[in-house]
Amino acid sequence: MNKILLIIQREYLTRVKKKSFIVMTIVGPILMAAMIILPAFLANWSDATEKRIAVLDETGWFFEKFQNEDNIKFYHVFEGLEEEKKQALNVKGDLLLYIPLPELNVPVNAELFSTKQPGLNVTSYIKSTMKQIVENKKLLASGIDPEIIKSAKVDINLVSIKVDEGGIEKKSNTEVEVGLSIFAGIMIYFFIFMFGAQVLKGVIEEKSNRIVEVIISSVKPFQLMMGKIVGIALVGLTQFMLWIVLTLIIVGIVQVMFMSGDSSTIEMMGTQSAMMGQVNDGGSQMDAMMMISETLGSVNFMVMTLSFIFYFLGGYLLYASLFAAIGGAVDNDADTQQFMLPVSIPLILAVAMSGVIINQPDSSLAFWMSMIPFTSPITMMMRIPFGVPLWEILLSMGLLVAGFIFSTWVAGKIYKTGILMYGKKISYGVIWKWLSTR
Repeated sequence: MNKILLIIQREYLTRVKKKSFIVMTIVGPILMAAMIILPAFLANWSDATEKRIAVLDETGWFFEKFQNEDNIKFYHVFEGLEEEKKQALNVKGDLLLYIPLPELNVPVNAELFSTKQPGLNVTSYIKSTMKQIVENKKLLASGIDPEIIKSAKVDINLVSIKVDEGGIEKKSNTEVEVGLSIFAGIMIYFFIFMFGAQVLKGVIEEKSNRIVEVIISSVKPFQLMMGKIVGIALVGLTQFMLWIVLTLIIVGIVQVMFMSGDSSTIEMMGTQSAMMGQVNDGGSQMDAMMMISETLGSVNFMVMTLSFIFYFLGGYLLYASLFAAIGGAVDNDADTQQFMLPVSIPLILAVAMSGVIINQPDSSLAFWMSMIPFTSPITMMMRIPFGVPLWEILLSMGLLVAGFIFSTWVAGKIYKTGILMYGKKISYGVIWKWLSTR
């Protein structure tokens, strides 16, 4: 046991002192915080430039119908298309909206000329405005008042309420739960492969440099394998926890600075909603924020965090033992490909089936995939945000532990034989002989 602890200590200290670990520990939180913060700032920055749009309307239907927005100004022109195109694009640097006279009675086609991509908010606003004007005129032509149709439209607010076995009701939001589910599953997949690959690479390096021959003289192959796996697991857990803490600190600091500044981004969001033709009354944003807050409150983040740590460690230990066995069996990186694919298929399958799991988290397929140790780290983490009975989580955890013990036993037999074998072409038949030998 002391020898395993020494190997764990060596693996841990060697890796956390590397420049790559320090750089990734700093860069990782910055990138994750940027993914949260930058979209709002970039959207605000991109909309800060005013766009002027010249409207050449041959139909007369849309004269003075396009209302100016904060960063979009409309003005009408009346010369020929080529002349106005030259003036708007080349001389003034504006955009030109051309609405030709239709062959039929209803103008449903338009062309927007610009020297640069106009942006989704501009095209969406123009299409929604034209659509509304055309529909209103068609209704009037049929003797129907458009205001009657407008007053008949309603927004349906569907609130999902989850009732647990004790009869306690909690509001839920499918969109938020789907987001958490995808994020948790992808992060598990990413961490298992990232740190599992480090085990594989470390074993191959020690074997190719013949360092392992010196180490094996003092410790047993199984002790070396377990020490390496657990040591790298602690490195991964340390980096993950540092990423979470540093990301929260960075996001918190930026939020404080942002909240103390102007509210241009909030106003920009309101403008974009109006352009997209959405209803944006005074209390809608507040209601949405309250709904999101209630939904996040219904998610048990303590269970999610603890489950994430467990399934990360369990999934990593299971796959890292197999990666270590592959590294011990082969002589170089090129030979690992034929063995990596069969080992990786369950994880890839779990990610590929994520759409089915998210749409039907309580289905038989989702249940069994969250019980099989090779797919449970990803599948169960995708199901937990939707609410999973405690007995299913405990059963899945127990099976994952059993799967890790079995995979470690298999990997140990392969590692013990293959770690000191050089120059021999390894096949599945050879590995089976190693496993069947007592």
